[in-house]
Amino acid sequence: MKQPIIAYHKDEEDHWVARLACGHNQHVRHTPPWVNRPWVTTEAGRRSMLGFELDCVKCDEGAPVD
Repeated sequence: MKQPIIAYHKDEEDHWVARLACGHNQHVRHTPPWVNRPWVTTEAGRRSMLGFELDCVKCDEGAPVD
């Protein structure tokens, strides 16, 4: 299920995590060549993606809010 990004925080390993409107969290790493998300490396880039919808597997599975 698609859910919009509403905020970001870093995890204990200093990786960026998106907070989704559904209450779930999802890592948004930039780790080329596997995942190419250069926007996550800057504040302006992250801000530009607020509202962008990511697939939330946790919603699909009916998982409780993080």
